[in-house]
Amino acid sequence: MSASFAESLVEQAALDILGSLGWTIAHGGDLAPDLPGAERETYRDVVLVGRLRDALSRLNASVPGVGIDEAVRRLLDPPGSTVEARNREFHEMLVGGVAVEYPRDDGSIKGDRVRVIDAYDATANEWLAVNQYTIVENKRQRRPDILLFLNGLPIGIVELKNAADEKASVWTAYQQIQTYKSELTTLFAYNEIIVVSDGVQARMGTLTAGKEWFKPWRTVDGDQKAAASQSEMGVLLRGILDPARLLDLLQYFLVFEDVGGGRLVKKVAGYHQFHAVNVAIEETKRAAREFGMASKVAERTPAIVPSHPRGGDAGDRRVGVVWHTQGSGKSLTMAFYAGRVVADPEMANPTIVVITDRNDLDDQLFGTFSRCHDLLRQMPVQAKDRGDLRQLLRVQAGGVVFTTIQKFMPEEKGDRHPQLSDRRNIV
Repeated sequence: MSASFAESLVEQAALDILGSLGWTIAHGGDLAPDLPGAERETYRDVVLVGRLRDALSRLNASVPGVGIDEAVRRLLDPPGSTVEARNREFHEMLVGGVAVEYPRDDGSIKGDRVRVIDAYDATANEWLAVNQYTIVENKRQRRPDILLFLNGLPIGIVELKNAADEKASVWTAYQQIQTYKSELTTLFAYNEIIVVSDGVQARMGTLTAGKEWFKPWRTVDGDQKAAASQSEMGVLLRGILDPARLLDLLQYFLVFEDVGGGRLVKKVAGYHQFHAVNVAIEETKRAAREFGMASKVAERTPAIVPSHPRGGDAGDRRVGVVWHTQGSGKSLTMAFYAGRVVADPEMANPTIVVITDRNDLDDQLFGTFSRCHDLLRQMPVQAKDRGDLRQLLRVQAGGVVFTTIQKFMPEEKGDRHPQLSDRRNIV
């Protein structure tokens, strides 16, 4: 059996899994620009513009065609001097919508925001997996194994090798991705998720991740780790690329850190962070909810949240503890959790208070959260002293506040610290 034939079997197995998850499967040759009614004008095109325009029109019925055209134009040319900067701008448009302006009938100008995805209903979006999609850029032709399109946008890439080929491995696929990154910069301006596999081993990472940060995904639903006998590729594809879970991952579990010198690092949650945060979010909403009150918003797709016993009664203001091992990414888990709490409509613009018992730890976590401010949708602040802490917590909504526990100590012996707020959405 030739290596290329065996690799095509791995590719077909991956496509079969994607099809079972609800992805539409297409072959790149059927999207070639030289075919009648082609979706692409040239092999340089990495966005399926017709599908994108159709999705934007469907998701934004009240926006006129001129507004949709402006959104398409902006999505086709995300600003930035580097591929990482353009990728950050694209990510913000993907999850937050595209700001546009267009004339009203009376001649005035209306500002609006065009949704790129339906954030709550995965089935309202178009999920398309295309194998062997030929791209030509700077006179170089490449053909990634599988491209993943969300509403016409190439948000994912799956590169595969044959485990039976002694010269190939999951890391051969990783090296192929590095070649694509240097040669297909237009494609990677849109990339959110990278998957590499040899059909047995499988790893997932981001645009800026080095080899050591491409990690396996150990569970499909978060209830238990997959058995060692299960294919890593199958577990990873089912665990990440289920449309409902992927939609959640794209919105709340990708973060850009500005590490200085104009360099951006893009990070994605590991499986333990993703599932721990989602359970913690459900428990937080339960604890903040008034006793006996049902959820104010529709529950998210059940596939996202692992099954877990309820931690207490509604409104008891007690959430629980997430147990971590050293080096498991505690700081980033906290940032993902804070960003997810802030974004949840049921929490009604909460205030997040991060309490530590040491100044150095306070500074360390504050630095992490500051670098992840896009995820938080705001800049965090550090309380300078007791008075500043009390002032910061008198706000009626919003804010991410860092403090040490010592600032809650009474100023005089025998004093009791006053109640700072009776709000139910201070976490």
